[in-house]
Amino acid sequence: MRKIKNRFKLVNKIFLFPLLLIFSCTSTPGNSGKPSWVDNVNSVYNRSQYVAAVGHSADRETAEKNALANLAAFFGQSIQADQTIINTYYEAVRNGATEGWIDNIAMRNAVTISVSMDTLIGAEVREVWYDTKKNIYYAAAVMERAKTIQLYTEMISANLQMINNLTTMNQTEKNTLEGVSRFQFAAAAADINISYANLLRLLNASISFGVKRGDEYRLEAQNIIKTIPVGIAVTGDREGRVQSAFIKVLTELRFRSGGNNSRYILRVNVKLSTIDYSNSPEKYILMELNANLTDSVSGEVLLPFNFTTREGHTNTAVAENRVFISAQSRIEEDFSDVLRSYLSQLPR
Repeated sequence: MRKIKNRFKLVNKIFLFPLLLIFSCTSTPGNSGKPSWVDNVNSVYNRSQYVAAVGHSADRETAEKNALANLAAFFGQSIQADQTIINTYYEAVRNGATEGWIDNIAMRNAVTISVSMDTLIGAEVREVWYDTKKNIYYAAAVMERAKTIQLYTEMISANLQMINNLTTMNQTEKNTLEGVSRFQFAAAAADINISYANLLRLLNASISFGVKRGDEYRLEAQNIIKTIPVGIAVTGDREGRVQSAFIKVLTELRFRSGGNNSRYILRVNVKLSTIDYSNSPEKYILMELNANLTDSVSGEVLLPFNFTTREGHTNTAVAENRVFISAQSRIEEDFSDVLRSYLSQLPR
């Protein structure tokens, strides 16, 4: 297929929805003519047209932030998403990786804008009033229902188009590491859409588009992984200990064991050297490990993984054993995280 190629914190929870925040607010000094919205925000901003909330504080900036926080609280936990998913999605948008998967320029712009702001899209601090007797600022945060519904609907449509482009491919394209990445990112975009759709429902919007849960795409990504053999070639190993650690990681991620003729080969080189310190009775063994997950079809190194580790003991054999134990632990923990992260990234 041809490629058509931070966050507002409330009670330590990060909301998913970046905000088009327009500070068009006014400040009314003194106590004369206290605005009615201070005590009853809905008396000015009718519930049928707006979602509004009031915040207050001794300083104006905090009062505005509190107003926006209270506005966000209206939607509750239904508009939150897993932070890892948010980070994956936002990073892909910011680095331009999503652009090639969305056909319409307006939709691309909607997605880009959505991650560039700091709170709910469509919200604004509309008014500020200062109570001179109490030395307190009051702020009214307002969201127009119709405007917000339109903005979130556009973002959902853009994500649906991207998901469709990501998951449309032939079987040969699908059963690759890129195929896995495409379905993994489709899952992240789908979960973002679930949160957007939840917000629209709270605004009593009519939802006509089909929004699926991300788990459906993650399940397909797992099915693809099971079809992919990965070969491992290690030099400088001792009793297959390094190779076993890498095999454990790949097996836990459900990859098949592959031979030297596999498309994907993990090539690993282990180099050991002895370090003697004149003022120390201990012998130190330094391990330098260099691993590259390569695509034998393109010749490209897809994922480099390198580290050094050192262990010492008065007995050289014991020091060497310790350095291999350390290396196995690093592989099983760090390489697993690095590979998972790689598979969740959106291919350009």
